[in-house]
Amino acid sequence: MTHGEHEEMLTSGSDTDDSREDKSAIRCIFFSEFHHIAGPKITCQVPDNYVSKDIFDNVSVYIIPKAQLQRSTITVTLRDCKILGFPVKIDDKKYARNAFYFNLCFVCDAEARTVHYEPVVKKMSDFLMALEVENCFLSSVSEDKSRLSEMLRQVMNDLNTHKMCILTEGTMTTHLKVVRLAAEPKPVLDHQVPIFLEGKEAYCSDQWDLTTQQVLPYIDGFNHVARIAAEADVENNLVKSCVQNLVYYGVVTLIPIFQYSNVYATTPKLKELAEDYILQQRCISYTSKSPRQPAYLRDIYRMYASMTHGTSMRDLCQRLNPQNLRINERRLVQFGLIEALIRRVYRYPIYIKGNCGDIEEEDDSRSDSIYKYFTGSYSLDEICCTTGQSAAQIEDTVEKDSNVVMLWK
Repeated sequence: MTHGEHEEMLTSGSDTDDSREDKSAIRCIFFSEFHHIAGPKITCQVPDNYVSKDIFDNVSVYIIPKAQLQRSTITVTLRDCKILGFPVKIDDKKYARNAFYFNLCFVCDAEARTVHYEPVVKKMSDFLMALEVENCFLSSVSEDKSRLSEMLRQVMNDLNTHKMCILTEGTMTTHLKVVRLAAEPKPVLDHQVPIFLEGKEAYCSDQWDLTTQQVLPYIDGFNHVARIAAEADVENNLVKSCVQNLVYYGVVTLIPIFQYSNVYATTPKLKELAEDYILQQRCISYTSKSPRQPAYLRDIYRMYASMTHGTSMRDLCQRLNPQNLRINERRLVQFGLIEALIRRVYRYPIYIKGNCGDIEEEDDSRSDSIYKYFTGSYSLDEICCTTGQSAAQIEDTVEKDSNVVMLWK
């Protein structure tokens, strides 16, 4: 779906005061069409005159656009309102100029997010198009648009109140529903690792843009964003945008880099693993080395329960030997992070002799080195990704300098 957004600093027509506290509410719905003599015009709107003729004339080129923008979601942002439409063209020789052009538009506050209304506008437009093809519901020579007006009023009231609406006209019915918007995902960082929430095979790559299709094969739950960018030969910021989009749609989530030097700690949610049978079966299936010889739940639970501050994954593996317990320790960590049974304990190097300014005065060469990251704001993962040094190299630097301490949190 193409989404064109055009900014016009104009003033909308009359303004209503009802429901002003709800910035996402629909303020008006209007139906516009192209008249073969009069040109683009609004033939029906609720409430009346919300969008004035002057305002409509100024933006009509976007409401009834050229052919290449037909059946595209178009958003026009004015100074006081935002107009969302889905222009439609019906080709038929029975119409003047051999075509009928119309656009059903939702009007919201200028600062409102309208992306969640896009599927509704499209679905209702398709419903009106079907009515027109069936019985000329829209293009009837009669100027009486009372039924259409009732329909628009019902849609606006029902969507604002219940977030859903059922429209019936003759033998045709459509169900409109406003889908809840997911929260905007946080910016994706170089050291974060995307992992599929379901098996990769559950997603058809054809539904994604070409850049995302190029990135998808490198998402394996272990490659961090910077490595994916390098291996996929895609610009780093583009990979971040792709991954952020996949997070928004619930295709992937982000977890920390896996290393055997990592430390993990349990969360209160671990008790659910002892009580939830479905979660137990999913956990066993996900973390077992082989489906033919699944691990025992008690062994899996014991490994999770043994994850505490000060115990690295390497220490845990040496003590409990997950291979002998039929457990894939890397997938054990993945599952624990995805389900929030455990959390990563991060390490933050801090130079305690002074702040970065002090370092600079003390030793210019040191400030230009890795020490500029020893502020307590950068985790070891971030420093590794930024500098290209391994965790072992940075740990060695920390151990050799008594002025650097490691904060765990």
